[in-house]
Amino acid sequence: MSTKNEYMLIFSSSDWYNHISHEEIKKIAEQAKAWFEGLVEKGLLKGGNGLAREGARIAARTGRILSDGPFAESKEAVGGYTIVETDSLEEAIAIAKSNPTIPYGTTVDVRPLFKSHDECPLFRRLRELEQEPAVAQV
Repeated sequence: MSTKNEYMLIFSSSDWYNHISHEEIKKIAEQAKAWFEGLVEKGLLKGGNGLAREGARIAARTGRILSDGPFAESKEAVGGYTIVETDSLEEAIAIAKSNPTIPYGTTVDVRPLFKSHDECPLFRRLRELEQEPAVAQV
């Protein structure tokens, strides 16, 4: 039985790559490609993809569209995600910290993925409420 967990690395950044030279971009792109290939070779990479700048943000409670992409009003945008499988959160953090784009302004959120929908706080709370004894009506 595997004790490994999956973690999503969520990459956010400004458009820093538009403000450096062609040579620097080429160097970073080669480093990023090697970084991803290294994760594949070690069996750590489970998936991922880049995200387009277009999209929409929907308001809580009202469902109203707050903004639609590209998100010019924000300084940073989520640019993509990668899913890795590791023994610990610390190992996933170490992988994220080794990403070659961090020195240029990329930030990485590291979040554990639930193993089942039962771990979602909404479903967990529902289960807790259903297990509580019924409150007597007065």
